[in-house]
Order: sequence, then C-alpha cells, then structure tokens
Amino acid sequence: MNLPNKKYQIIYADPPWRYEDNSATPNRRIERHYSTMLLDEIKKLEVPSDKDAILYLWSSAPKLEEALEVMNAWGFKYRSNMVWDKEVIGMGYWFRIQHELLLVGVKGKIIHTPDKHMRIGSVYRSRRREHSKKPNTIRNLIFQWYPKENKLELFARQRYEGWDAWGDELPNTTQKTLGSERNEK
Repeated sequence: MNLPNKKYQIIYADPPWRYEDNSATPNRRIERHYSTMLLDEIKKLEVPSDKDAILYLWSSAPKLEEALEVMNAWGFKYRSNMVWDKEVIGMGYWFRIQHELLLVGVKGKIIHTPDKHMRIGSVYRSRRREHSKKPNTIRNLIFQWYPKENKLELFARQRYEGWDAWGDELPNTTQKTLGSERNEK
C-alpha cells in the first residue's frame, strides 16, 4: 500500500513493532493481533512530512531506542515525551509494563507548540482497552492543537474526521474525531 502523495505538518504514528519471541505461549505473541514490521522496514518508510512538521510517535518501553532511531530516520529531532499510564499491569521481562511513551519530534521550523491553556501533564492516565488501542483523547488533543494543519495517522486502524489515514487494517468508514471518548476515563 502506497503512502499518500500529499505533505503533512502533523504525523501521528503507532508502528507495529516486532518483538523478540521470548514468549513461552503462542497466544501472547503480538502477531496474533496484527502484522508486525522489522525496524529497518519502518525506518525506510518515506513518510510524507512537510519540511516543517511535528511527529507524535508511540513507543513501548522496550522499543524506546528503536523509536528514536525511527524518528531520526524519518528526519525528525526528539523534543519531548508523554507517559500513558494504562492503569493495568501488562507483560514484561524486566518490569511488568503498564505504560507507553508518546515521543514528540520536530522537523524544520516548529509550527507552534500547543497553547498554554490546552497543554496537558506529561503523565496521562487512561485505562487500557483492547490490545494496542491508544486513547482517542490524544488524537483529539493533537487535532485541537493543530486544527488547520494537514494531519496523517500512520499505521491507523480507523479513519477519523479531519485526519488522513494509512494502514493495512483500515475499514472504509470514518469515525467522528472529537467527542468520541466513550469509556476512556
């Protein structure tokens, strides 16, 4: 599937990271939920970002170093991150992970940061739902912060109003973006 030809100032991405298979049981493998990609495959994507753009990139704790490599390969410089506290303990080999990171990177001139009154804390608490599903609140905030910029969600599983989407699990229907937070808190 080809990436869009259009250029985007906002990129929101949740890559399908491939993990080492240390799982003793097949039902714990990520590939049971969705297809994954090798790090080099993700890094080689020609992301259609504008010369001045912002990247919001999801990373699990074990994939932090790889996420920073991806950010760099896509032409972005790391600036900050937010922790999503999923409020539920999951799997893990060193610690039982209950959080994910949302990394922020910039390319070229910074468009603008979110207005002071719209900024949120660096720890966002929202109970985890189905496997790998991110909180809609984050996408909605980005939409509110950048209402006029072209926005692309990479590795999307749904289409949302106001966003272009790319991913191999996309349905043909579009979800409403704002106000779609049912059962998130």
